[in-house]
Formats: sequence, C-alpha cells, structure tokens
Amino acid sequence: MSYRAPLKDMLFAIRELADIEAVAALPGHEEAGFETAQAVLEECAKLAEGVIAPLNWEGDRFPSSFHDGHVTTTPGFKDAFRQFAEGGWQGLQHPADYGGQGLPKTIGAACIEMINSANLSFSLCPLLTDGAIEALLTAGSDEQKSIYLPPMIEGRWTGTMNLTEPQAGSDLAAVRTRAEPQPDGTYRIFGTKIFITYGEHDMAENIVHLVLARVTGAPDGVKGISLFVVPKFLVGADGGLGARNDAHCVSIEHKLGIKASPTAVLQFGDHGGAVGYLVGQENRGLEYMFVMMNAARYAVGMQGVAIAERAYQKAVAYARDRVQSRPVDGSTPGAAPIIHHPDVKRMLLTMRALTEGCRAMAMVGAAAYDAAHAHPDAAARKQNQAFYEFLVPLIKGYSTEMSLEVTSLGVQVHGGMGFIEETGAAQHYRDARILTIYEGTTAIQANDLVGRKTARDGGGVAKAIAGRIEVTEGELGRRDSEAARAMQRSLKAARQAFVEAVDFIAGGTKGQPNAAYAGSVPYLLLAGNVVAGWQMARALMVAEDRLAEGTDPEFMKAKIATARFYADHVLSRVAGLRQAVVEGAAGVAAMPVDAF
Repeated sequence: MSYRAPLKDMLFAIRELADIEAVAALPGHEEAGFETAQAVLEECAKLAEGVIAPLNWEGDRFPSSFHDGHVTTTPGFKDAFRQFAEGGWQGLQHPADYGGQGLPKTIGAACIEMINSANLSFSLCPLLTDGAIEALLTAGSDEQKSIYLPPMIEGRWTGTMNLTEPQAGSDLAAVRTRAEPQPDGTYRIFGTKIFITYGEHDMAENIVHLVLARVTGAPDGVKGISLFVVPKFLVGADGGLGARNDAHCVSIEHKLGIKASPTAVLQFGDHGGAVGYLVGQENRGLEYMFVMMNAARYAVGMQGVAIAERAYQKAVAYARDRVQSRPVDGSTPGAAPIIHHPDVKRMLLTMRALTEGCRAMAMVGAAAYDAAHAHPDAAARKQNQAFYEFLVPLIKGYSTEMSLEVTSLGVQVHGGMGFIEETGAAQHYRDARILTIYEGTTAIQANDLVGRKTARDGGGVAKAIAGRIEVTEGELGRRDSEAARAMQRSLKAARQAFVEAVDFIAGGTKGQPNAAYAGSVPYLLLAGNVVAGWQMARALMVAEDRLAEGTDPEFMKAKIATARFYADHVLSRVAGLRQAVVEGAAGVAAMPVDAF
C-alpha cells in the first residue's frame, strides 16, 4: 500500500487548532494564511507520495554502503534529494535573506511529517541540515552565514551535528575532541565522533560538520566546550570548493532500522588536523548546539507522528483486505475482512487516536513557536516561548514513545504476516525504534521536563497549561452531546492527575531528587497524554460545530469518534501514570543497586 498524505487532518489541525490565520497576522508571515498552507501542503504531498515514498522499502533492502572512505546511498536517493532541493523544500522555513522561503513553522511542520512518513531514512539528511542552519543563524558570524547558509538552504550542501564520542555517549562533559588555535585564526581539530547521521554521502557537493571540541587549555566539563564549522571540502572566499579537509568517514553502522541513512564514524585530524572555524565565542559551544538540538528534537517528534501515520495507513489497508473468521455478531454469513472484528477496530482506533493527538499537539506547538519569534508584543512572545519550550520534550518524548506502540500495533493487525519482512509492517516498527533514543533518549527529555521545565519555575508554566485545559472542560460542559460529556469527564480527571504530578515533581526535586527523577518518564508520558488529549477535546468541539454546518460530514464524524475513543481509551491511562509518579517513584529510587 502506497503512502497518502493525510492532508485533511493536517489542514484541520493547522486551521482549527493551530489557528493559521492568527499566525498569518504576525509580522513577516502575512502571506502565510490557510490558502498558502493548503497550496504548500498539496505540493509537498506530490513529492512525498510520488518521489520519496517509493524508495522507502528499497532503502531497507539496499541500504547505504561504505567502501574506501566513500558512502553510496540507496539507488534513487540522490535523484530524489535533487528534486527535494530544486523544489525549495530545504529552505521552506528559513530566512529569505539567505534564499529560503521564510514560511512559518506551522506550515513547515506538516511538510516535515510528510517527508518523514514517505521515507524516514531519506528525511534524516534534511532534518540535520535544518538544525545546522538554525545553529549558524543563531551564533554564526556574518561571514559564516554568507558562506554556508545559501548553499545549505539551496540543498547543494548538507549539515551534520557532531556531539557523541565513543567514551562520552550523552555525557558531553566527557568530550575529548580537541581544537588547537592557529595563527591565522582557524583551529586544527583532532578526535573521533560517532553516530553522525549522513556524516558521509553522495547526495550533495559538500557536508558542513558542526563539531563540539575543547580548545587547548579550556576548562573541564561542559563549560569548556566550543563549537566549530568543519566542512568536508574547504571553501574559498568566493564560495567555491577547495581541497578536501582532514575529516574522513572510517565506517558506517549496521543498524536495526533506518538502514538507508548512513550513520558514520568520523575521524578528524589523522593527517595533520582538520581545519575548523569557531562559531561564536570559545567555551559556549554547548549553548549554541542546544539551538540545533532543540530544532532537531521537535523534528524527531514529527518523525514519531510520521511513522505512526505510515503504519496506521498500512494496517487499515491490510485489515480491509484480509478475510478471516466470521464476525462475532453474525453480521455476515461467512468469513469477513478482519476490520469487522471488534479488537481489530480497537487497535486501529488506538493507532489513529494516538497519531492524531500527537499531530495536533505538535501543530499547536509550532504555532506557539511562530508567535514566540514574531509576535509584536513582548509579553505574548515570552508566554508563547514558555509554552513551546514546555511542549518540546512532550513532542519529542511522547510522540516517539507513541510511535513504538502504534508501529507495534501495526505488526499485530497484520498477524503472522506482520512478522514477515516482505509485508512492510516490520520495517516501520524497526525504523521507529531509534526515535526514542537519538537527540536525547526519553529519559533525557524527561529530565529536561522535570528540571528546566517544571521544577525551575515551581510548576508555573505547567499549571498555566492546566488552567487552559480547565477552560476547555468548561466549554465541553456547555455542550449537549454524549461525546462532549465523555471527553469532559476524562479530561477533567486527567488534568487533576497532571496537577498532582506537577506538585510532586516541583516539590520533590530538592528534597527527594531520586524520587522525582525516578518518576520523570511516567511524568512525561502523563503530560504528553494530557496535552494531546486536550487538543483532541478542542478538535471534538470544532468537528461538532462543522458537522452541524454540514461541512464534510464523513470526516467530522470520524474526528468526533476518534476524539471520543481518545477520551475513553487513552486519557484513561493517566490515572495509572499519576500513581507511578506520585506513589510509585520513591520505591524505584529506594531500590538498592545491589538488588539488581
């Protein structure tokens, strides 16, 4: 079954939940209203469905290969990337001053989802390039911006993020790659970086590596880390490519999934030192890299939504075709397609509800990002920035954990055939498995949510969100429909559990730090569930209103039914998560290490 972009649901979320017209009222986004969003999404869907999606299984069967220092990508990837670049998709959200289109994140997020649904391995190249562009926009010098940004935004060059080292993992304080200052103002870089996505490939003229390294004599720990641009090919003053830099791929990893995406081991400085250029100031590299990481974390959350959507579409198609067993209600005289069986319906509804909830949460987060950067009122910018920052670990952490459940259910719907590679369901399951790990594991996202996003302000932002959810409960209560009443009951219970968890986390990080952090992942899952459920509640009300107007009845009825299912089957999980956080986390923290 080929991929079809869920344009109706995306546009529903963009217009009704993210309020694209409010985004279009922001300075600089005046041309980015609903009509623009619809036109851009329709064009992106053509590329995703027609060019990139057909290569997904090919990439799994014929992964990128490494030979003599060079990486050859899956047949078809290079041409697909050329079409991606020529269409201007790399520069969609980036400034027009450097050749981008300057569109809001609210539109760009939907395009990110489509490209990732079409082909997760392919999409990782532009994902990392987007992050590198964001870091240079934030901290690069005017000269660095003028040299590197136009060809990266154009798609002629790509970018990478080089953090991890064999001995360091996620502990960046242990980074050993060193940078030696040179008389001409450059640095010589020496060290090894691992897990570098698209660290070497054949799809672009040049690769711009952003590398964390420690300048000779720098302080120990994270305070002594600097950020450097280390291009694969040196770049002349005129922007032309020069000699090959001393940065080389020595191997690529053999992985469980995303096999077509080359994950490189890069060696810097084996032949005298790789030439690097300091980004910003010395010893502030981690600060700059976090800009790149936050951009990437949001995008990885969209990858979770994307792979879940792909798995759902495949499962529905199979359930419609696969004939097995007579329905329990006797509605057909003989065997029927399995989509008639109640438990298959439950699995498909779970897949759809989780996917649509996370998509809505991510779109609302994108709109908050746009307002945080462009709103003319400083107080509104600050409020939206706080909201967006709270959502990032949820979008990344909850959406990717959700994708594991959805892709696993996709295999289950297929039954034994789901375990067979030729069916294709297994690839989605394997590809999704990395999403909870890279750009910071779920525990790292949860630690961020606990420490920076909840404890630091005493739960202020979290409780402000709870207050907005309570307003939605009131709106539901004024409706005379069973679906609205069911959603109100579930949302109210979930919101109350969320507040209790926030109080426990905010109050316990100093007195009971082990207990607070032992409950961090359940807290993240609880918060993500509630915020996504809140958006499903909003969607339910809009759908009821549109249905009453006679707008697209089939779609609106399905949206109402999906939201009701979310209330009954997904929000109901929150009570158990609250129990794990408030009552159960201390027991985990108290467990002696020797008992394992």
